[in-house]
Amino acid sequence: MGVTLDGKLVVAISSRALFDFEEENQIFENNDDRAYMRLQLDRLEIPAPPGVAFSLVKKLLAFNTEAQQHVEVVILSRNDPVSGMRVFRSAKHYGLPIVRGSFTRGQSPWRYLRPLNANLFLSAHLPDVRAALDAGVPAAQVYPHAAHASDAHPHEVRIAFDGDAVLFSDEAERVFQESGLNAFQQHEQDKAALPLSAGPFKPLLAALHRLQLVGTPHLRIRTALVTARSAPAHERAIRTLMNWNVEVDEAMFLGGLEKGEFLREFEPDFFFDDQTGHIESAARHVPAGHVASGVRNPPTQS
Repeated sequence: MGVTLDGKLVVAISSRALFDFEEENQIFENNDDRAYMRLQLDRLEIPAPPGVAFSLVKKLLAFNTEAQQHVEVVILSRNDPVSGMRVFRSAKHYGLPIVRGSFTRGQSPWRYLRPLNANLFLSAHLPDVRAALDAGVPAAQVYPHAAHASDAHPHEVRIAFDGDAVLFSDEAERVFQESGLNAFQQHEQDKAALPLSAGPFKPLLAALHRLQLVGTPHLRIRTALVTARSAPAHERAIRTLMNWNVEVDEAMFLGGLEKGEFLREFEPDFFFDDQTGHIESAARHVPAGHVASGVRNPPTQS
């Protein structure tokens, strides 16, 4: 039998999401890729500092054992292959067993998500994230300057999700946008027993649930739903998760309060939300990524 990633949780990640390449990226953004390549080559022996998604990746990879590989992390990067050498060397320096990667020198790498059957794609490049979401892959734009994860929970992978347009479809959010809060609350109360359709990150939540069931003696996954919903609209969200046979450990129904300070207390390794305002609030305290889906993220938005 040939090599396969079937049955694994596959995380595809850009080099800027995994490592802090912001200084080098300034040269790349100035359309001087030759100078960028030279700088990366000059720094080949200097490990890149950890980036925003480093903690998430390191903890997920810790689910692997010699007997069973449950998680695969693959680099998908707009970097050139020469710069890719530094990415792999940096991963080796930190003890991250990452052996696969595609480096496309400025071209979008999202198309390689399909043969990988990726469960998650993290990138700092919004057009790549949009393309991945359009292809049905859970994807988020990493905020490279977001706070890094706390080291207070070394034995837990902590992940927080928004609800509407992330775990769930944007059906209810559309009602809110078109008719206001009262109509939204009434709509959700009337449909409390009717599960919401799946949003773009439901497959990731389900994959994490499966990984949690595998279990390890030294590591577990802790998930949280962090939503602007409040009672009575909370019930439909909870019943939807019950219908999916997927559990979350915590649920915060904040009724429009800023999420950042609540996330600071939860201390996730990553937080996913479809609204840039919530991401900016969160990014002051925790690693955060923008899920560019739903009614709040129309295709024409840059």
